[in-house]
Amino acid sequence: MEPRTGGPQRSDAQRNRERILEVALVELSRSAEVPLTVIAKKAGVGQGTLYRNFPNREALVLEAYRHEVQQLTDSAAELLKTSEPDQALRTWMDRLARFILAKTGLAGALRRAAGATGGPEPSGYSLVFGSIESLLSANHEAGTIRPGVTADDFLRAIAGIWQIDITGDWHAQTTLLLDIVMDGLRAGAPARR
Repeated sequence: MEPRTGGPQRSDAQRNRERILEVALVELSRSAEVPLTVIAKKAGVGQGTLYRNFPNREALVLEAYRHEVQQLTDSAAELLKTSEPDQALRTWMDRLARFILAKTGLAGALRRAAGATGGPEPSGYSLVFGSIESLLSANHEAGTIRPGVTADDFLRAIAGIWQIDITGDWHAQTTLLLDIVMDGLRAGAPARR
């Protein structure tokens, strides 16, 4: 959301907005009913700053989710620039798991926000699916995963993430699950023969 002047935000205003979004994602994942005053305080901004950027709870919830999807999908391309394809994929899988588990906590807030605005709940599915395809493609080209694995195959393989209890030791459970999936993807890879 652009400031009221319609021009670009100053760097301090942009930092404030980023902090608000980061805190909002964490706090809304814990409780869909968290007061906006708590988010403003934890972000280190005044309520006026929060409402200047996000005029209501629904705007904040929807933008926090959109922001998280964008960060997740942008990170896939960045990882492919800085890491070997299989390492980029495995690191991104951890980020995807954190995103999925955060969305589990944020689901109630997203449903309420979408209902209040009259729109559908945002999914971000096509952006995430595109990131999966680009990561798999890079790995196929490098020969680091078995041939023929599709984004749909990948999503079916990681579906166990949705079974993990976010109130328990989710980090250890997701790490084990994703290590098993990655081992399966590497099995039969041309570069390993």
